[in-house]
Amino acid sequence: MSQPAKHNITRQQISAALQDYLKAIYTLQQEQQQVSTSLLADHMGFKPASITGMLKTLADLELVAYTPYRGVELTQSGERIALEIVRHHRLIELYLVEALGYSWDEVHDEAELLEHHISEKFEERIAAYLGHPEFDPHGDPIPTLEGIVPARSNWQLADLDVGDHGIIERVIDQNPERLRYLADLGLVLGATIEVMASAPFDGPISVCVNEETHPIDRRLARMIFVVVDHKAEKELHPDAG
Repeated sequence: MSQPAKHNITRQQISAALQDYLKAIYTLQQEQQQVSTSLLADHMGFKPASITGMLKTLADLELVAYTPYRGVELTQSGERIALEIVRHHRLIELYLVEALGYSWDEVHDEAELLEHHISEKFEERIAAYLGHPEFDPHGDPIPTLEGIVPARSNWQLADLDVGDHGIIERVIDQNPERLRYLADLGLVLGATIEVMASAPFDGPISVCVNEETHPIDRRLARMIFVVVDHKAEKELHPDAG
């Protein structure tokens, strides 16, 4: 649970590098109960020893609670700044797609460059132009100005059984090549899929989309989140349930 901080540090008062650390910790906290130093280092592409100084700086600013050899956790102030950066990033991604014609595999790196530098006025203009959206082009939730994060499904494609139907709601993989691969297969947001086969021992999953069946690596399937289509299940198996 986030801890309160004594100082009301704002995003503008810390460097872009420190902001990146806060965003990375927030992202990992959505997946892990405990964010270890090694996990954070791996996520950011650094050696564990090289990030210790940055974590100590963040701890001194009371933006994180850092325990050496155990891990790091955002304080309330740290989480507030992290959510602001995440909001900027995801609004920019959606703006690039909706207004400038970018594809979903092109926007992440652009947003990484811009997220630290837009003003609050510009952020609000983007949000208003887009109709105050809740989700970005990958289905990731866009935090509100108040720091509220819209809910998303926790069902991974890898969790589905053979015969299950689902609607793709979110893809958390930001790798451009994999996003282009998924788009080529038709595995995009809003696509309806059916699991046709599931190999044992963590093998691939065969998925039908647009009347074509494709094998999907299970690691990639864990990056795809779906809403289980119970209506389709009932139509296919009317006697079930």
